[in-house]
Amino acid sequence: MSDGSVQQRQSQPAVPLLEEQRVGEILAAVPERRHWRYRPRRVGMVWRSRTFRVAAVFTVLTLCGLAILALVRDQTGTQGFLVGLGLAVLPVPLLVAAFRWLDRVDPGPWRNLLFAFAWGAFAAALVAILANSFATRWIATATADPSNADNLGATVIAPVVEESAKAAAVLLIFLFRRRDFTGIVDGVVIAGITASGFAFTENILYLGNAFGQDQQIGTSGVVSVTAATFFVRAVMSPFAHPLFTVLTGIGFGLAAAGSRHRRVRRITLPLLGLVLAMGMHSLWNGSAVFSPYGFYAVYGVFMVPVFGLVTWLAIWSRRRELRTLCAELPAYAAAGWLTPAEPLALSSMRARGLARDAARRRYAVAAPGSLQSPYGPAPGSWPAAQPSAQAKAAAKAHGKAAAQAVAEYESFATSLASLRLQARRGAAGPDFADRELELLHHLWQRREVAAPALAYAARATGRLRPSYPPPPWAVPAPYPQYGAGYNPYMLPPQQSARNGPVQH
Repeated sequence: MSDGSVQQRQSQPAVPLLEEQRVGEILAAVPERRHWRYRPRRVGMVWRSRTFRVAAVFTVLTLCGLAILALVRDQTGTQGFLVGLGLAVLPVPLLVAAFRWLDRVDPGPWRNLLFAFAWGAFAAALVAILANSFATRWIATATADPSNADNLGATVIAPVVEESAKAAAVLLIFLFRRRDFTGIVDGVVIAGITASGFAFTENILYLGNAFGQDQQIGTSGVVSVTAATFFVRAVMSPFAHPLFTVLTGIGFGLAAAGSRHRRVRRITLPLLGLVLAMGMHSLWNGSAVFSPYGFYAVYGVFMVPVFGLVTWLAIWSRRRELRTLCAELPAYAAAGWLTPAEPLALSSMRARGLARDAARRRYAVAAPGSLQSPYGPAPGSWPAAQPSAQAKAAAKAHGKAAAQAVAEYESFATSLASLRLQARRGAAGPDFADRELELLHHLWQRREVAAPALAYAARATGRLRPSYPPPPWAVPAPYPQYGAGYNPYMLPPQQSARNGPVQH
């Protein structure tokens, strides 16, 4: 402790023992709760209940889903709705899988993704349909020009309303699930999943209406309006809506990665991303309105390059998360919480998968008493007897549990590295120490299973190699003046063991 802190502590008057006794007497004289005159205010206590919040969100989304179902069915008809639903669902698994793959380093909880998709498919779509219809009718009535009202609605009203409605899901997760929102990748994934849900509902509407047109004019097959609409919306541009909203997600991601004290930046960046999303959406809608070839020009010259740029940024951000593990976790390895091999293995997706597979094989011992080395059968061991079906099931369950423990260990270690990076940037918050201790506790509980698997994976992938003594021809002759055992090119045994393996 410094001298200044000692002097400050000595300058403060000590609390007399009599005052401590009087505090006890005062507290003992407090009346019972039923006689209290001043009671704690209960404003907002209901919202602190997690059950109430979950029930409220579920109720709102359910009501929005029922309303949007009725509106879409009313516009497309039952048969058109079923056809549109069957076709619109086809690109959804590909989009969700792509965003989930991008989030493999530090995957967010599924509840956030389910909320984002449901918000985009139900709440945002409902707001967009109602607001766009009202605005278009109002413009048509005010200007007495229905065609111009449709153009203004598509190029001005729709981008503003739709992108704002989708951005609301990103904002809610950013505010109320702050621990799960740490950077650009999280913003891209949440925004992309939200927009995928919105595009799913919108595709049902467009494909259902196209099917209704085919029924009226009697076309079918490849030359039908339904086939053309499906090709444009689900084959050529399934990433259109996700690409727009991802710009908003990038703004929120940059705000989440910055310091909590930079309030202007935390407000400006999301707004800038939202404005860019609206502008890009407006350009996309206007390309098909004002020129017969504008769609292809905007698609080839603008949409595809921007899509490639955003994809590169997302993949670069994911690689940066892996580099963060290799940069932040060695501090915990030096303190003894991790082994030197773990930061190297955790910073490689291939090593992570190999560690989970190795733990599954190691703990899936089919027959009791079978001879095995830590990862694989021991050299020269006799083959064990054929295990029974019950033993196989138990072995499979043990292996699955071990692989799950390694996966959880990798997730907690990734969160720990991200938390330490946030602390260095000033964005961790006042509960940094408690969160760090909680993550270290989870790591320590799974260390016995995960640490050997990660060390094996680091060696198997070439990210860690053991240190070997130099060959005899490279060892210089002993120095007689220092004794026969002196060798300046060899570390003492204690120091060599303390340094551990060589890393690269």
